[in-house]
Amino acid sequence: MAGGGFSVDAPNGDFLGKITLSVIITCIVAASSGLLFGYDIGISGGVTTMVPFLEKFFPEILRKAAGAEVNMYCVYDSQVLTLFTSSLYLAGLVTSLAASRVTTTFGRRNTILIGGVVFLAGGALNGGAENIAMLILGRILLGFGVGFTNQAAPLYLSEIAPPKWRGAFNSGFQFFLGVGVVASGCINFGTAKHTWGWRVSLGLAVVPAAIMTVGAFLITDTPSSLVERGKIDQARKALRKARGSSIDVEPELQELIRWSQIAKSVEKEPFKTIFERQYRPHLVMAFAIPFFQQLTGINIVAFYSPNLFQSVGLGHDAALISTIILGSVNLASILISTAIVDRFGRKLLFITGGILMVVCQIAVSVLLAAVTGVHGTKDISKDNAVLVLVLLCFYSAGFGWSWGPLTWLIPSEIFPVKIRTTGQSIAVAVQFITVFILSQTFLSMLCHFKFAAFLFYAGWIIIMTLFVIFFLPETKGIPLESMYTIWGKHWFWRRFVKGQVDQENQSSVN
Repeated sequence: MAGGGFSVDAPNGDFLGKITLSVIITCIVAASSGLLFGYDIGISGGVTTMVPFLEKFFPEILRKAAGAEVNMYCVYDSQVLTLFTSSLYLAGLVTSLAASRVTTTFGRRNTILIGGVVFLAGGALNGGAENIAMLILGRILLGFGVGFTNQAAPLYLSEIAPPKWRGAFNSGFQFFLGVGVVASGCINFGTAKHTWGWRVSLGLAVVPAAIMTVGAFLITDTPSSLVERGKIDQARKALRKARGSSIDVEPELQELIRWSQIAKSVEKEPFKTIFERQYRPHLVMAFAIPFFQQLTGINIVAFYSPNLFQSVGLGHDAALISTIILGSVNLASILISTAIVDRFGRKLLFITGGILMVVCQIAVSVLLAAVTGVHGTKDISKDNAVLVLVLLCFYSAGFGWSWGPLTWLIPSEIFPVKIRTTGQSIAVAVQFITVFILSQTFLSMLCHFKFAAFLFYAGWIIIMTLFVIFFLPETKGIPLESMYTIWGKHWFWRRFVKGQVDQENQSSVN
């Protein structure tokens, strides 16, 4: 068949589509923006354990580590050090709120392009930093770049992919995020022993940014975004390219035009519209899903795993290798999620991943309490340190097939077009503000909570797993334009959306 793909039918039989070479290439380019976020997550933890970096910027931490008596949980407790990590996410929060209007006005593809260029500048500034102010400014620019790409890329993937395979394509963002984490871990390991190694690690952030920026010039925007901006002919060409030349794209194009007209007929500001009662379930998910993802503790483990593993008895090299192992396990589990998310659905992955993470977090807490003492002053053996690593690997695997990719997928697919960019903007902003607070406080919390810090996250994972069981409807295989039907069938949310569902059904009939 033309385009080198194969046909896929939407479950409701509305449209045909293909997994074409074009849609694969465009999705890879868009998903590669996850490299930026992943590289950021992985690089900072390794750099903050490098002696030359600490000597130049944080010498007090080295003095603390050399102390005769030191609580293993408190070695890296420094608010300025955590600000180096967390400033990126505060900047991302600010940008994500503005990115909604940018994405609507300039399109998904151009927003990705803007993010790549800003990220390039931040990476270059970090690599050449001579003082803490330059470090923080570089991280802020990186945050601006990530704020734009995290807003636009998941939307791009959900809008361009055939409905039947939307979950798999959208998981590409988390896959590249995982690649970025692993790559940064390998780079940190290779540069750790050199006096200029931290500069290489931070400066190489320009590489994923350059790859994504160049790639963005080679793809078109999504048909939905083009229709939204009145570029109907371009939308038709983009849709034909994405679905395959043998497919009649006019029905799908007309449906996109209809929904765009409905959206424009509502003159209310999208940020006001999303707070209406009929969009209550959408708003709750925009807050809850990214908030809960961060309270799994995964990014804290990713940021500070080198510090953690070095604290619990692994040497510097072993600590960096451990982060590579964690990232590789996470990457493998993302591939599992990609293969099965559109077959078994979102809820099953959420639930099984949550159960595994809870068990592992509790086990890590119990192990650390048993072998290091209540106050964390006892030495931990290498065997027990390795056991901590094994447990965190299982924890990372559970996250990799559940809250990792699905946190980007769910918000990008549940919103109607008139509030889609706004909903995504809120979801990204919530994620950034939560990760900023957690990353800024984690090392201090670890110092004071000690082993109980892992119980804190385990308790939240129990809560979020119950939330998914009772309040998240299954969205597997449902076209974006028909997504409103899932809320009307849900035992709790139907009371909020009954009027909207009736109205949408009437519009479909007309």
